[in-house]
Amino acid sequence: MKLKRIGHRKLLALSAFVFLITLLILTRKFHIANTVVVPSEGGTYIEGSVGSMQPLVPWFTVTNDVNRDIVSLVFSGLLKYDPVAKKIKEDLATLRVSNEGQTYTVKLKEGLVWHDHTVENPHPVTSDDILFTYESIQDIKFPNQILRQNFLGVTLDKIDDRTVQFRLEEPYSFFASNLTLGLMPARPFEGVPVSKFDQVLDFAFHPIGAGPYAFKSLVQTELSTEITLERFERQMSPDHRLNQVIFRIFPDYSTLLSDIRNLDAVRNVPQDEAGDNLIPRRFKAEQYALPQYVALFFNLDKTILQDKNLRIGLQKATDKQRIVDTINEILVVDTPLLELDLTDWRYQYDPEAAQGAFFESDWNLPEKVRLQRLLEKHEANTFGALQISPIVLLDTGAILAVTGSIVDAPIGSTLNGLPISEHPENPEHWIAALPTHGGTGALVIGDNLVRLQEEDGTPIDSFYVWRTADDRAYKRASIEQDFLEMFIQTRKGETEPEKSITVADLYMEKGNLRRRLTTDPFDIRINSHNDKLSLTLLTSPSPPQYETVANLIAEEWGKLGVHVSVVIPKNRQEFEDKLVSREYDMLLFGQSLLDNLDSYPYWHSAGIQKLTDSKFDLRIDAYNLSQYSSIAADGLLEVIRKTGDDKERLDALSELQDVLKEDVPAIFLYSPQYAFAYHEEVKGIELESLSLHSDRFTTIHNWYLKEEKIFKPGKSWWSFFPWIFTSL
Repeated sequence: MKLKRIGHRKLLALSAFVFLITLLILTRKFHIANTVVVPSEGGTYIEGSVGSMQPLVPWFTVTNDVNRDIVSLVFSGLLKYDPVAKKIKEDLATLRVSNEGQTYTVKLKEGLVWHDHTVENPHPVTSDDILFTYESIQDIKFPNQILRQNFLGVTLDKIDDRTVQFRLEEPYSFFASNLTLGLMPARPFEGVPVSKFDQVLDFAFHPIGAGPYAFKSLVQTELSTEITLERFERQMSPDHRLNQVIFRIFPDYSTLLSDIRNLDAVRNVPQDEAGDNLIPRRFKAEQYALPQYVALFFNLDKTILQDKNLRIGLQKATDKQRIVDTINEILVVDTPLLELDLTDWRYQYDPEAAQGAFFESDWNLPEKVRLQRLLEKHEANTFGALQISPIVLLDTGAILAVTGSIVDAPIGSTLNGLPISEHPENPEHWIAALPTHGGTGALVIGDNLVRLQEEDGTPIDSFYVWRTADDRAYKRASIEQDFLEMFIQTRKGETEPEKSITVADLYMEKGNLRRRLTTDPFDIRINSHNDKLSLTLLTSPSPPQYETVANLIAEEWGKLGVHVSVVIPKNRQEFEDKLVSREYDMLLFGQSLLDNLDSYPYWHSAGIQKLTDSKFDLRIDAYNLSQYSSIAADGLLEVIRKTGDDKERLDALSELQDVLKEDVPAIFLYSPQYAFAYHEEVKGIELESLSLHSDRFTTIHNWYLKEEKIFKPGKSWWSFFPWIFTSL
């Protein structure tokens, strides 16, 4: 009986075990079939970048992309740019535009507070903060004069504690972009003069904003400067999942890579020599472009560049594809109007067409100028009474005997002012002796125009004679004459193809033409005044690609006879001094259109630098780098800025495209590409159409590091038993 009881217990235990395993399996299958993986809150996102740390104030982060990244999370603007929808949308406030685009009314959302808000010391965001942020910018003593230009002629009125009205002197369809600037709290700046706002360092290095993340700490480590931000609970959507965002700023990329195991992402990943992004293992890279272009701007104040044919020739002589291939870029551009579809508008590299444009602009290679002069002399010498060798080798003291027919020139006529005589051996001919020792009728070293005149001075004929006393010079001139004859025969079609010769086959050396060798350099073009086609090209010391592009252009144009002197100042300040004072014939530089793609500052004549005797008259906001002035372009740019009609704006853009294409104020080259790398464990990143590097954070509310499983709608553990019966 004992044995039977033990056997029953084992069987019961085994049955219970099988049941338990089966239940677990079914439970797992049920859970898998009825749940989904969703993002969850939590986690710390750490991003590495190369750069330098500067004050974290929205007013003063225009030129520092690393700081702008941090500021974009700490501070929110009234509005923000949406890279997914490609338009400006609400952020801290709603917007209403009225009065045909001259009145912008913003209303703060309810419950907004600054990061230092507490129950004991409340600090709500109010209309006074809006007035403080923008009226400070309008103050003539405000430290950032470039930002101040965006709000000239704008009047602010407080409607109530949450509502402010911006009134413009005239319609400006892009004004909403100005309201994306991070809003500043008035309280920390109480008692500080406007002129000292950039010196409030306690705020600048411990900023207080109203953005989705609040500043927590700034720590200097052996490798980097570390800024930690914490999620700030706001009474507005969207909700953010990441608890913390840490920025680590490194001095260089190699130092950054030494800490890569502690990073979740890397901004602006550099390339290796082959053009491949230096992406760390287990990282993914997102390629993106900003609304930017790099161009070669012609300084149209320079007389030499006011010739449009020359500008067209230089444009045709620019191999853009070679440029982008060399610096590992991919996006060639041909216009500053980046919002247009330009698939059917491409400038083709065409060196032959460039040669033609140079000819039309009276800039020719010395070989062509020399050949043209030889042809003119040859044509003048071919017909007439005088038949002399066009080149002669005569030492000083020797004479050149010239003979001719009495029929053409009777006795009594003169040759170079000397009387002709009857030929001693042929009475039907005359003879004259041209001296070389000086005096009347003497042949000088070099070019001579020998004139045959009747006794009363009436011209009969003239002949060009070139004289030398140097054997080697005479040999060079003789070879040149042979090539001249070959060229004439080629032009007449009287020579075999393999013996034909063109001006491209000739090279000028020591004043004479010879056949060009593959090792011969290309000389500088000259015009009819013997001026050389020599231009200065200024570019910035950074990024390093600019130097590569500038030298490449100089090399390519040099092959066509255009001398380019590349000027790269030692530092940024020296470059900016030359840029502002327009000390260049051409400028290689980049321009950014930001989210509104407004070309007005760059191509309207209002952006021209007014050059005077005083450097204090120079404007740092004179963005028209070509000094370009066009009544047609000005009118179209004004329409584009003012109109609220999309069709009218597109029509004006199309017309402006044609005007710029016709005038050639610059050669547009390429749009830079960037790469943002992030670890595969970071999810939800979508860059879309960024206008600034920092715009990647406009969708940070979608980013997450942690996940959890939740039941599908309508499902729960109570659905387990019905599911079993359904599955059986």
